[in-house]
Amino acid sequence: MRVILITGASSGIGAATARALAAPNAAIALHARKNRAGLEQVAAFVEGAGGKTLMLEGDLGVAGTGTRLVEETAKAFGRFDVLVANAGFADRRPVGEVDRAAWDASLASMTTAFFEMVTAAKPWLIKSGAQGRVVAVSSFVAHAFARGIVTFPASAAAKAGIEALAKALAVDLAAGGATVNCVAPGFIEKDAAGHAAVPRERMAKISESIPMRRYGKPAEVAAVIAFLCSEAASYVTGQTLHVNGGVTL
Repeated sequence: MRVILITGASSGIGAATARALAAPNAAIALHARKNRAGLEQVAAFVEGAGGKTLMLEGDLGVAGTGTRLVEETAKAFGRFDVLVANAGFADRRPVGEVDRAAWDASLASMTTAFFEMVTAAKPWLIKSGAQGRVVAVSSFVAHAFARGIVTFPASAAAKAGIEALAKALAVDLAAGGATVNCVAPGFIEKDAAGHAAVPRERMAKISESIPMRRYGKPAEVAAVIAFLCSEAASYVTGQTLHVNGGVTL
């Protein structure tokens, strides 16, 4: 049995990743901050595919939540093999409008939470050896800076921190066979009821600037995450793979 923790799994990329990884030999811990209904729907899909599930809730911006999620997952299933750190949010306010509290919230919910999770997961990943996988969901906002491109300073800093930590951890775990990578989505469709960082009325205009002339789908990002979690990606580590329809960074 392979034990997987996916944060932000109640909708969007996280939910699509759970569906992509669902299998009879998979035990998937599904996390959400508070969307229990969404978690239950995803859990039903995973269980329908023959997998086991554990539903977890908690605000990753609160100290200790990331550690608790890993510990509860390992306790429930007796091992821990894969972390998909997907949960996050976008703050598009520019420098000068973002206050210290908002800045701290972005770093706490993403960079610091990732630090907590990988710290707690490291002993388990070492035990997993070549089955160990960490995939962190970054974002194009940590790479794309130009006039006409929507910028997210606080989010960009938080995601860039995740990418740097992932590279450091990749080197640390490489000798044992576990891999650590990031996926950086571009503009991706949101669930109809979900929060959209960019106003929906601007989506058509933004699509014109994407070489493929459309937003990506959560399942397209999930497919790349699933590959990085697979045995086929055993020699890929310390990388950031961009899933953005051809946007030049």
